[in-house]
Order: sequence, then C-alpha cells, then structure tokens
Amino acid sequence: MDSSTQLSAPIAQGRTAEVYAWGDASILKLYHTWCPPDWIENELLVARAIARAGVPSPAVGEIIEINGRRGITYERVPGLSMLQDMNARPWLLLRYARCLASLQNQFAQITVPGLRRYREALHHILLRAPDLTDEMRSKLLARLETLPDGQTLCHADFHPDNVIISPRGPVVIDWMTAVSGSPWADVARTSLILQIGARAAGKQLSPPLRLAIGLFHTTYLGHFRSLTPDSRGELQRWMPVIAAARLDERIEPERAPLLQLVTESLAD
Repeated sequence: MDSSTQLSAPIAQGRTAEVYAWGDASILKLYHTWCPPDWIENELLVARAIARAGVPSPAVGEIIEINGRRGITYERVPGLSMLQDMNARPWLLLRYARCLASLQNQFAQITVPGLRRYREALHHILLRAPDLTDEMRSKLLARLETLPDGQTLCHADFHPDNVIISPRGPVVIDWMTAVSGSPWADVARTSLILQIGARAAGKQLSPPLRLAIGLFHTTYLGHFRSLTPDSRGELQRWMPVIAAARLDERIEPERAPLLQLVTESLAD
C-alpha cells in the first residue's frame, strides 16, 4: 500500500525505525529509508513464526508503504516498558529481574524453523567490527567456531526496554534481530547490555535504578542459571564474541569497556 499520509510525531524512535500510532488499536513501525527491504520482510516472517510458537508478543499485521518508507503494523500493546516501570517503581526491581530471566528461558525451549543461525550472523559481524586488531579478530573467529551452535530461539537484543508490562502480562517486542542459536549467546548479550550498556543509558535510568542496576543484573543471571544451569561455563565463553560484535553498533560510551572485556578474555 502506498500513501502520502501525514503522520503525527513518533511515539518512539530507534536506530532503524520510528514508531507511530496507527488507528485505534495498532502501531506502525516505520523503517528509515536506508534499511534494506529484506530486513522488513524477514521481520514480518519472524513475527508471525514467533506468534505461532506461543511467545508473548504483539500480533503482527502487514507491510505498508508511507511517503516512500516501508513499515509493519502491529497490535498496540497498552502499558509501560519494564524499564519505564522500574524507573517509576524501583521496588519492583527484583521481581522484574526474575521475570526477564523467566521470559528468556521460555525462548530457550522453543525452536522456530527458518531463522538465521546466530553463529553465522556473528561471523559476518566480527569480520567488519571496528577497533579490533587482526590478531584479536582471528582469535575471536576461532573462538566462535568452538562455541555450541544451538537451535533455540534467541531474541539477540533482549533487555528491559523490549518488554511491555501489559494487562495480559509481559509482552516481548522488537524481534527484528531474532536468530536461532545457543541460549547462552542470548544471555551474554543481555548481560552485556545490563553491565556496560547501562553506563551509556544516560537519562533512561533514574538515579535509584542506576545505583541498583548491578543488583538487577546479578538477580537476573542467578534466576536464569537456576532455570538453565550453565554446567559447561558457556556464558563466559560467549562473552568476548558478543562484546566484540557489539562494537559494530558504534556506541561510543561502550567502546572502551567492550574492548577491555575482549582483550582480557582473549588473554586468559
């Protein structure tokens, strides 16, 4: 569908897209023009497969075109994100840390056919990630080849701002990066966001939450491990690979701590 519709101000913005209200019960995730068409088509397929698998996620509509930009319509889920609610009610922090782990453990029990392999995606990212020496890149690619190539659903960008606390319970959003792989790769990504990404979050975190984010992280990891024991130490094996891949996102406040983590891990 093509249209010259005049849109109101976006209700949310991200690196790849803006989100607009769309009718009474929907939202429109409208991609920036630089995003390849296959990203959008893949997200639609993934969203439908995830819904069929029973993952709590917004109902997906269709691809539409507005003012030369393509987007996807989704059910509008009422509620605040987990991050927003914790900012407003920090006493819920421990409950939400366990909730985050439980949701991610739910993904780890699901296989969605047709998803791209996480190891394959990481391999391509490591080839182009900035700030790595040739020696570091070679070691990371060799490390990646030794890591388990799981088959379960990974969100690949799972954090408290991608969970909506709705009247029907928590709903996971933004499945654009979904892949098939090891759950510990997914946990490593979430862990890095909670440890290092929180330092770059600025005003997204209230002062009480900024002080308590370490406790949130510890509780989240502890609960996930209680549900899925890390008997082979996979989390730490995945950490330098995931940290190096995150360098490709070029988030300047995260650059130095990510490089430090990669360097120290490869020296072990």
